Amino acid sequence: MKTSVARFSLSAALLAGALAAPAAFAAAKPTVVLVHGAFADSSSWDGVIAKLEKDGYTVIGAANPLRSVKSDAASVASVVKSVSGPVVLVGHSYGGSVISAAATGAGNVKALVYVAAFAPDSGETAVGLSGKFPGSTLGPALAPPVALADGGKDLYIQQGKFHNQFAADVPEAKARLMAAGQRPITDAALNEASPAPAWKTIPSWFIYGKADKNIPAASQDFMAKRANAKKTVVIDGASHVVMTSHPAEVATLIEEAAATVK
Repeated sequence: MKTSVARFSLSAALLAGALAAPAAFAAAKPTVVLVHGAFADSSSWDGVIAKLEKDGYTVIGAANPLRSVKSDAASVASVVKSVSGPVVLVGHSYGGSVISAAATGAGNVKALVYVAAFAPDSGETAVGLSGKFPGSTLGPALAPPVALADGGKDLYIQQGKFHNQFAADVPEAKARLMAAGQRPITDAALNEASPAPAWKTIPSWFIYGKADKNIPAASQDFMAKRANAKKTVVIDGASHVVMTSHPAEVATLIEEAAATVK
C-alpha cells in the first residue's frame, strides 16, 4: 500500500512539473506594449495582438492620449512601470515619438519597435520629420481644425480622404469604420520638440511600407539608419497602417526583437 501511494505521489509530482513547464516558459517572455499613433486607436493592432497572444506573449494595447509628447510619454511610462518584467515597447506613427521619450529611464524596456513611426532626435518634431523628404500628402487631407476650450486645436483626417491617405491597402469597408472612429491629435503634439530619445541606448527595429503617404519611406529609412536599427523591414505597397494590413509581418518582427531579450 505504501509503495502504491509513493508511486502515485511521484507520478503526480512529475505531472505537475510537466504542466507547469509551459506556463513558466510563457512567463519568461517579455510583455509587449503597443502604442497607437494619431488618427487611430488600439484596435489598429488587433491582428498583431492575435498573433502575439497565440505565440504566448502577454500584450498591452496602451491608450495614447494624443495630447502632447511629454504628457503622452508620461502616460505610457506609467503603463510600462506597472509591468514587473522586461518590456518590448512598440510605437506606430506619432506613437514612435511617444515611446522614444517614454522608454528613457525605464529600466525594464529592453527593445523598441517602430512601426511606420517617428524616431525623433532631441529637438525634432513629427511635422519636421514628415517634411524632411518629399512625399507626405497628409496636410491637404486634414479636415478643418476643431477648436478646443484651452485654445488648442484637434486634427482629424477628412473621412472622405481617409482611405486613400491613411489606409489605402485596407479594405474600403474597414477603412470607413477606421475613419469614423479615428482619434484626433492636437496640433501642438505634432509640433512639439522631442526630448532625448531612448533609441540611442536601447536596441531598435523598424518596419514600414513603401506606399506610406503620411511619413515618406525616405524619412523612415533615414530614421532607421540613424538609430542603427538591428533590422529594418520594408513592405512594398503597404500604407501607413502597415500593422493593420500586414499584421503577420509586424508581429514577426516584434517577436524577433523579443527573442533578443534575456
